[in-house]
Amino acid sequence: MAPAPQRTRFAAGLAAALAVGVGLAWALLRGEARSTRAEAGERLAVISAQAVAHLALELRDRPEALPAALAAFQRTSPGVRAVRVVSLAGARLEASTSPGDTGERAAPRRLARDEKPVYDQAQRLRSAVTQNREEKSARPEIEIERLASGAVSVAAPVETEGRVSGEAVVEWDGPPLGLPRGLGAGPALALFAVPLAAFWILALVARERRAILAAGAAALLLGALAVAYTASASRVSLAARAEESAVREHLRAQEAAFRAGAAAAVAAGAPAPAFDAASWDTDLLRRPRAQAGPEAESRLAAEIARTERNVRRSFLGIGILSLAILLFVGLGGAARTGRALRVHRQAYLYITPAMVGMLLLVFFPFLYGIALSFTDQNIYNTNRPLLDIWLGLDNYAAILGDLHLVRRTTEGVLVFNYGNFYWTLLFTVVWTVTNVTWGVSAGLALALILDTKGLAFRPIYRVLLILPWAVPNYITALVWRGMFHQQFGVVNQMVEMLGGTPVAWFDRPFTSFLTAFATNGWLSFPFMMVVSLGALQSIPADIYEAARVDGATRWQQFRAITLPSLK
Repeated sequence: MAPAPQRTRFAAGLAAALAVGVGLAWALLRGEARSTRAEAGERLAVISAQAVAHLALELRDRPEALPAALAAFQRTSPGVRAVRVVSLAGARLEASTSPGDTGERAAPRRLARDEKPVYDQAQRLRSAVTQNREEKSARPEIEIERLASGAVSVAAPVETEGRVSGEAVVEWDGPPLGLPRGLGAGPALALFAVPLAAFWILALVARERRAILAAGAAALLLGALAVAYTASASRVSLAARAEESAVREHLRAQEAAFRAGAAAAVAAGAPAPAFDAASWDTDLLRRPRAQAGPEAESRLAAEIARTERNVRRSFLGIGILSLAILLFVGLGGAARTGRALRVHRQAYLYITPAMVGMLLLVFFPFLYGIALSFTDQNIYNTNRPLLDIWLGLDNYAAILGDLHLVRRTTEGVLVFNYGNFYWTLLFTVVWTVTNVTWGVSAGLALALILDTKGLAFRPIYRVLLILPWAVPNYITALVWRGMFHQQFGVVNQMVEMLGGTPVAWFDRPFTSFLTAFATNGWLSFPFMMVVSLGALQSIPADIYEAARVDGATRWQQFRAITLPSLK
């Protein structure tokens, strides 16, 4: 079959690259727009929850006025669908506007048994606030849950005299925010079709000049992606400023709702609650966001710059991938791969299941782990996109730059920092060398013994020596852990029989290493024994017979025949 013309290949390559590049850009911008709208909605819900928590705090001494205040607050706050205030003291529901809390379940009352998750949530918030203050950690102090109905449930802590005494839960389902959406379908199709049409015009002029066709296709591809990036960068800035405008408007609405709730509380005999609406706009750590002045502008500029940086990095990756596809197809790589697949289709069909398994079980987790190493992901931000927590090489700089392996205390005692990367690397190298040496040496020695001609009870020995490999690893680990127990383990009992003192094997790094080495050695030598025995039996016997005729000793036969054959 004659190869396709150059312009046809580059046209197909450009079409494939544009489909991937523009498609990924469209999906990225749509996803970024959805994420921005969702985050903005959650931010508005947090403001409402903080307002309710503030109202509950101000009325802590007059809880009888709280139901009327919450009802007035909800009536004047269109986005709020339900409000609940829970007290940890006595596990009580102090006030609620939820439709389910009427009749026999009307507040105030003790929480029912099926409401234990609400009480547990308040306990989590109290634990997060306490740990953040005592340990300087960064656990979220506000919990957000997206309900099946599409509404957002936000739980904020209510603090009394510096301690979390309960929580305020707000179900918020406000109207859609008027934020700019991502790249539309029409512009995306135009970014796909216009470069293709321009390339065909270029192909009519350049004909089969490969350099011109490749340069033109690459320029058109990168130009289309540059237009998409410019559109996205402007949308990022517009979306951020539109979000700030929506937040300010929502703050004014929540301030009016708070005043209505305060008026209802005053009518019920409570003193007028004080408030600071600007403090309600916080992040999940309850750190206030500046709403006015230079700080607000600098924070907004920093957020826009961060988002634009993430988009720029994404487009850089998209550009590299699209350019690789263009060159792969245009320079004939795709055609050669297709021919190879057709010629060897039966062989590829046989290895496809194994390759799919390797891709899903090995390569994807490995590459995903590498991607995580460039972020600051932890158990508290696993639901955030990777681009939002991207750190670049900061983790590697922090790990490789930490050379504090040893420090001396005030008493002059050397303390080793076993959590340091270089200690971990050293232990890994020592572990690999010692375990491989032991496994290969012990397995080869036993294989040489079992390969001895005329050895009595050889089948029994083989069965006994392969048992450590046959027993599940988990069971073996449990057995060896019991054997190294300081008080009841058989190892320490043998030490005592020999006049020694029991050893706390798991208390020090070196002795812990010895226990792990012994356990892994027990698990590894049977496999090496079976492999070595099979290799020994494949060595032709006439080679050894010729060596014996020449007068070679057993050691000389092992060095000159066995080891080279086993390599």
